[in-house]
Amino acid sequence: MTDRARQIATNGTRGGFWSSNATQRALIAQAARFSGHVVTFAGTCSEAIAEIRSRRFDCVTVDLMLEDGDGTEVLKAIAIAKFAGAVIVISGMDASRRIAARSYVRSLGIELQSLPKPVDLAALRIHLANLAKAAMGLLVTHTWGGVAADGVVERHRP
Repeated sequence: MTDRARQIATNGTRGGFWSSNATQRALIAQAARFSGHVVTFAGTCSEAIAEIRSRRFDCVTVDLMLEDGDGTEVLKAIAIAKFAGAVIVISGMDASRRIAARSYVRSLGIELQSLPKPVDLAALRIHLANLAKAAMGLLVTHTWGGVAADGVVERHRP
């Protein structure tokens, strides 16, 4: 096990969770902590940009609509900082605006996962748990409730 994997196993991954909605922040915090992440929050673009410039994160979630601007500005700062972690975008925008934002972000060299609002906490928890495993260098298996789902369908067929 690498030193970084040992640190993650002991202390959890470092996650930046940026949303202007207090309820959403609370829900994401619960899912993130349950998935083994140490949580840092920001509610505005300027706070999120300051965080990405001053801290190291293993993953970030970004709401595309923050209090003082567009979350794509945060994503641009992530690209400039050469952030190498995982990015999850959470957005309540209509599909065409989410697709346009995703295309813009990919043009910056950032691969991301996207979740619509309202956030499906089970899906978010799976994404976050898999990110923690990937950060530790472990094989990522989609899980549901902490139970590996590989082969579940086959085992339940007559």
